[in-house]
Amino acid sequence: MFADKATARSSKKIKAHAESHLVNRIGWLRAAVLGANDGILSTASIVSGMAAGGAPRGAVLLAGLAGLVAGATSMATGEYVSVSSQADTENADLVREQRELTHNPAFEQEELAQIYVSRGLELPIARQVASQLMAHDALGAHARDELGIFEITKPRPVQAALSSAVSFACGAILPLLIAILSPPEFLTWLIVPTSLVSLALLGALGAKAGGVKILKPTLRVLFWGALSLGLTTFVGVLFKLKS
Repeated sequence: MFADKATARSSKKIKAHAESHLVNRIGWLRAAVLGANDGILSTASIVSGMAAGGAPRGAVLLAGLAGLVAGATSMATGEYVSVSSQADTENADLVREQRELTHNPAFEQEELAQIYVSRGLELPIARQVASQLMAHDALGAHARDELGIFEITKPRPVQAALSSAVSFACGAILPLLIAILSPPEFLTWLIVPTSLVSLALLGALGAKAGGVKILKPTLRVLFWGALSLGLTTFVGVLFKLKS
């Protein structure tokens, strides 16, 4: 009786102390950070290259706006297709696993027990754990421990697509605003540093949300951002010199 009461109290404490792990954010965080980063960098590179090439203000703005629309739809499509492919693969594995559980449950139970043995349990205990878990939810146990499929990392294509599209558009707005508000002769000199600062802030924000140290992700996004902006600006200057 006392053991049952102690177990009940322990269970209540665990439920009351619900932990929030950063891995729960991995799906939308990856799509959002990637989308915003690409939105800033792609649009700023287009605008910078066009301005450096001597294009008129209207052409620069049109190119930037077209880049925003094309980039947002492309990111959404790419995320939806890739995440849907992942979901299809996981669903196919689950269907196959369910078929195996139906036709040969004893083998599947022993297979699960051997997985627990490889993780440190003694064989009798591993078999007992496998038996109880399969009695509760056989497919769920095999999905987690054999296939590595977890609910918190379940692919969500629509969520990933929307996160990418919205975050790309939000990122692309900044270089477009700079292109609209700044004098044409200073556009390149303004858009490059402001875009790099924005990329650095985004890298730091992504690192903070992901629970990692800020310096390395920030330097990484700064390096590749500077390289992209430098190359597209150089292409614009080269075109202007040859025309």
